[in-house]
Amino acid sequence: MEIRDKVVAVTGAAGGIGRALALRFAREGARAVAVIDRDGDGAGKVAREIGDRALALRVDVASSREVEEAVDRIERELGPIDLFCSNAGILVMGGADVPDAEWQRIWDVNVMAHVHAARALVPRMLARGGGYLLNTASAAGLLTQIGSAPYAVTKHAAVSFAEWLSITHGAKGLKVSVLCPQAVRTAMIAGSDEGGVAGVDGVIEPDAVAQAVVEGLADERFLVLPHPEVAEYLRRKTADVDRWLRGMRRLQERFEGS
Repeated sequence: MEIRDKVVAVTGAAGGIGRALALRFAREGARAVAVIDRDGDGAGKVAREIGDRALALRVDVASSREVEEAVDRIERELGPIDLFCSNAGILVMGGADVPDAEWQRIWDVNVMAHVHAARALVPRMLARGGGYLLNTASAAGLLTQIGSAPYAVTKHAAVSFAEWLSITHGAKGLKVSVLCPQAVRTAMIAGSDEGGVAGVDGVIEPDAVAQAVVEGLADERFLVLPHPEVAEYLRRKTADVDRWLRGMRRLQERFEGS
């Protein structure tokens, strides 16, 4: 997919990766960009950076109703959505002891937001002959997240849902990509030492992620990997899971002792 002349929507777009995507899509010549975030003021600021082609929307992506209403408004005011980037995400640290309410909160944002977007858009896109969904997950969705069971579990689910969408609807015109970066310099890693364990291969800037996304969309690749090392880690995991698990235990010990 080429971005020029397309109608694009990005969630979690008030900052971080989402902001970088929205601004980059505008530079790539998108016909219109919907800037979506729970932080309405932040979304408005990014929309003003883009100019007249942008529409700012305050939306809680954990709400199916709000996502559906946002899609309705975007298509009414900007035109049919060609590319929807379901990018919003949160991190909750801890393991099985994390309270149920926190498990539910991260599930609603990191997984159900993708489901809500697909529910609202897939029937419309298929009726139009096609469309594109870009779902932001994480390298944690292909590997794991040391220190956070909720993040690892929900990001795996996000990758799995994207796979299911591609398998189920790919032959009918729906294109799907899943974005799986490691550490990116955003508010999510603020206060950590160079991204913590996710920063083992370095912390990259949101603009670098946007560049990888533009290239991945142009090639219509399912996996968009701003950190290319992740592809090798995934190959090692699938080749010998037990060996990979032993290596991950060593990595965990290294960061527990740091």
